[in-house]
Amino acid sequence: MTHMHVAGSIHADATSPAPQWLTRPEDVNALTKELWSNNAKRIESGELEIAGRTAASIIDEVGSPVYVIDEADFRSRARQWREAFGDWQVFYAGKSFLCTTVARWISEEGLGLDVCTGGELAVALRGGMDPARIGMHGNNKSDDELRAALAAGVGRIIVDSAHEITRLERLCAELDTVAEVMIRVTTGVEAHTHEYIATAHEDQKFGFSINGGAALVALVRSHHSPHLHLRGVHSHIGSQIFDTNGFEVAARRTLKLIAQFKEATGTELRELDLGGGFGISYVKEDTPATPEELAAGLRSIVEHECRGFGLQVPVMSVEPGRAICGPAGTALYTVGTVKTVEIGSGQSRRYISVDGGMSDNIRPALYAAEYSATLANRASAAGPVLSRVVGKHCEGGDILVRDEFLPDDVAPGDLIAIPAAGAYSRSMASNYNHVPRPPVVAVADGRITTLLRRETLDDLLALDAGA
Repeated sequence: MTHMHVAGSIHADATSPAPQWLTRPEDVNALTKELWSNNAKRIESGELEIAGRTAASIIDEVGSPVYVIDEADFRSRARQWREAFGDWQVFYAGKSFLCTTVARWISEEGLGLDVCTGGELAVALRGGMDPARIGMHGNNKSDDELRAALAAGVGRIIVDSAHEITRLERLCAELDTVAEVMIRVTTGVEAHTHEYIATAHEDQKFGFSINGGAALVALVRSHHSPHLHLRGVHSHIGSQIFDTNGFEVAARRTLKLIAQFKEATGTELRELDLGGGFGISYVKEDTPATPEELAAGLRSIVEHECRGFGLQVPVMSVEPGRAICGPAGTALYTVGTVKTVEIGSGQSRRYISVDGGMSDNIRPALYAAEYSATLANRASAAGPVLSRVVGKHCEGGDILVRDEFLPDDVAPGDLIAIPAAGAYSRSMASNYNHVPRPPVVAVADGRITTLLRRETLDDLLALDAGA
């Protein structure tokens, strides 16, 4: 048996050449439009401008690093999803990025909101979200979280286990109320995405298995409970999915389950949620479907399957999160050091270290997520050089952008912008190495509004109960 050192796969990846899709650009200053928010552009001076403010002016006002949300872009994407799906319900997945202002934007644009913890619920309510338009997710909701959801009157609790049914029944009896519930099911669909963000295969923590019969048992139990009002079935197959192929299988299996439930109880469930996970462009090879294409495809799939099972078309819902906030966000960093590293066979790689890293975007380290980058404070006449944008943390895997062609003259003090940073970057941020988390600001018509302020060392020390 051959034993590989634990760092072997990381080392092999670090010394590999650039991926085939990454080609040397003719113009290293050009922006790939699909990766950026609608109001991001390179202006005559060569600087990157977002919604009327240059990257340098944003940094001058709020410091570095910083997450920047193009408010008009965020709102327009929310409207696009609502309009594309028409009579379907659209719930924004708050886990992608949530603060009180975003909750208000979502409410004003007519969408519902999904939360999955008591903390997210508190933010949504503080932001003025109508609790009737909130869905509560989570595979291990505590009594306190369920009690808060019931007290607030959330529109639907997505039930994930038999223990949760028992908890809800007990709490509803205590509070003399009835919970509006949907049953989350595992469809067995293998979504073409990373293992950690695929959520419908059998061997994982979410939902009741359709194949094993647990889903039908949970539906029947909830239907007969005096403390629960069963609204329907919920399914989610994963994240960063570009087409409707996986949803077709999920729809077929969930609708078959609804037909079996009707046969068993004489009642036809009236709601079906196919979840979210709709992908966006992080690099130029990504080609996600538009909301209009997804809506047409999903509508056709559901109508076809309902005809086959003899069912009425239920009230349908979807849950985009990343697809709304991801492209609206840009991360801005300041370069600290630059070095060229020989990687063998005559090849080298430029390492550009910035003042952030895996504490403000863990996705590349967690599941090899790819990102792009550009020089943001000026245009460059230098040629492109294969570069890796890395952070300041004490980890070899502290990588923000694994492979990108950046100008050969990038130097300390320059600004680097990473597009499609609006989803999961701040939501998954940490204080690793005791680094305070960056602020989140919105920009609209040249005006900057702070959504989340920058953390300080005082914030970190305030949590330390020692002397």
